[in-house]
Amino acid sequence: MNQLPLSRWLPFLLPAAFVLACLIVIAPALLPLFAVDLNYVHLFKTSFIGILLEALPFVLIGALLSSLAHLYLSEDTLSRWIPKHPAAGILFACTLGFIFPVCECGMIPLIRKLIQKGMPVYIAAVFILAGPIVNPVVYGATYMAFRLHPEMVYARMGLAFLVAAAIGWMIYATWKSDPLRTKPIPGASSGHYREHAQRNQLQQHFHKQHKPQQTGQKHPNQDELNHGHYHKPGHTHHHQHSRQGGKITAVFVHAADEVFDMGKYLIMGCLITAAIQSFIPRESLLAIGGGPVGSYAFMMGFAFLLSLCSTSDAFVAATFTHTFSAGSLLAFLVFGPMLDLKNVLMLLSVFKARFVIYFAFLICSVVFIGSVLVGQFYLS
Repeated sequence: MNQLPLSRWLPFLLPAAFVLACLIVIAPALLPLFAVDLNYVHLFKTSFIGILLEALPFVLIGALLSSLAHLYLSEDTLSRWIPKHPAAGILFACTLGFIFPVCECGMIPLIRKLIQKGMPVYIAAVFILAGPIVNPVVYGATYMAFRLHPEMVYARMGLAFLVAAAIGWMIYATWKSDPLRTKPIPGASSGHYREHAQRNQLQQHFHKQHKPQQTGQKHPNQDELNHGHYHKPGHTHHHQHSRQGGKITAVFVHAADEVFDMGKYLIMGCLITAAIQSFIPRESLLAIGGGPVGSYAFMMGFAFLLSLCSTSDAFVAATFTHTFSAGSLLAFLVFGPMLDLKNVLMLLSVFKARFVIYFAFLICSVVFIGSVLVGQFYLS
């Protein structure tokens, strides 16, 4: 590796040395301003480690199951299972999380592929909302977090199911245009037409790029074109999963990627939650949580900013059991996996901004109304 000459480092070293010298001189005067009771520091450390260690095993299980579904269950198979009737399709999408236990972090790329393969928009929207919550991993994590309050587990599963179904019906009735930023191939409403168009593109590409120059050079047969690749005589290659040591290795590699991708949001959420629990006076939290509307809005906004994984947010919510009402905690548990900061960015990268705004408005409205009703008539 080439090392930069000293002359190129000097513009950075000299200001850094000046700032360091100033800090050394004025540090004794600034220390009282940053004095923190060590009891709060120990409480923060204990809270952070406790929340993280409780949530991490479920994140690992969710990532592993997501990888198995990603590698062994194709989108074409899933498309053939989708019912044609809207009501049956919505019910099917609500329970699809048991087949695809995918965290919301990996939901958007999967949904884009499914829509491109012919999945209706309203079914995709239901899957985005219900999939990260209505699945066995999240059920187990929520049950472990609320062992003393099992009614919260049933309320979370039921409300997520109803919210997803209601929003699916609304989108089915009101949204008719294509929501994706990149339009699909014209006429490719089913997997057959899409495969046919891709095969035609492959044939045209071959005839342009692989014209035989010598006698005896063969054209690709139909089987090679159907599989989407062609090799010249004498050319050999190994598939990616072979290079990685087989599909089992690919599962763990994919799971590790998901854990590292979700881990930063989990650690950030645990840090913020531990800081709130440790450094903000409980009286201030009680003042927010005591309001009839403010507690719901605060917890929904809190879930949006934390951007926690659905397999770990229940452990964060459980720490506020004695501070906020059960209805506001339910809003936190249902709203967060459906719409958070990182999900909005991912949605905008796949869907048109108009659809994302409409989708977010429906989620905020229906989750708020549903949480208030369930909190008043079931959890009170």
